[in-house]
Amino acid sequence: MKRILITGINSYIGNAVELYLQLYNAHAGRELYRTEKISLRGEEWKSMNFSAYDTVLDVAGIAHADIGGVSEETKALYYRVNCELAEAVAVKAKEEGVKQFIYMSSVIVYGDSALPGQQKHITAETVPAPSNFYGDSKYQGELRLQKLGTEGFSAAVIRAPMIYGKGSKGNFPTLVKLAGKMPVFPRIDNRRSMLYVENLAEFIRLLAEAGTGGTFFPQNDEYVTTAEMVRQIGEVRGRKVRLWKALNPLTVMASKMPGKIGGMARKAFGSLTIDQELSNREIAGYRICSLEESIRRSI
Repeated sequence: MKRILITGINSYIGNAVELYLQLYNAHAGRELYRTEKISLRGEEWKSMNFSAYDTVLDVAGIAHADIGGVSEETKALYYRVNCELAEAVAVKAKEEGVKQFIYMSSVIVYGDSALPGQQKHITAETVPAPSNFYGDSKYQGELRLQKLGTEGFSAAVIRAPMIYGKGSKGNFPTLVKLAGKMPVFPRIDNRRSMLYVENLAEFIRLLAEAGTGGTFFPQNDEYVTTAEMVRQIGEVRGRKVRLWKALNPLTVMASKMPGKIGGMARKAFGSLTIDQELSNREIAGYRICSLEESIRRSI
């Protein structure tokens, strides 16, 4: 039996992984995985004994940063949580005999998506280049954790693209709302890597079984355009959304606007893909849901 400690009581990913492993146990008819969640708020976690766990899954970081008009104090908080706190937990895990530490990072370490009409493709040669304090805090956390890896302690970093699923935050629920209200939608030919949360949960299960370290890039087995995602969401909800190229100039204009509107447009209609070869090496067989099925399960 694998014992997995999840940091972060209210983490969307942590809760999804815990539920997935519980259902996996039920399907198997025996307890193959035992999970426990702890909060990293305060000092109580420091007195907890980690020695009973095989893997620590750190999903307690701060995400979804609105980088506009943020105080220096808030920026410092991102570094304390995403970098310094993650390192402190990993050091404790290593000292107490945990064999594997999994750190949830993000493709944000490579900077922003490309503007509409442009492409951004991440390969093994692409060098991380964070464009804001959120991405940099994640990258600095990665660097600290990678230094801790030894033969007896595996430090695994997951650079995930946009994660979506039932109850998720970020762009996906916005697209669901748009698909329920808009009869037409821009037909922007962007491409994005995405990751359904149950595919991620299966990836983490397989990674825990392997017990290995390194940098990993899980994603769905197909890229998707924002327009196609909205169209499929509409189909699942019984609505037909027409895709019109005539609306494309409006999205390009919006993406060039400063502030929150421009940022949202770039996220929604920009391109960012990860080379599929990066996602297929070492850990395979984790894509248990197709895009169509994942949308159905999500909404």
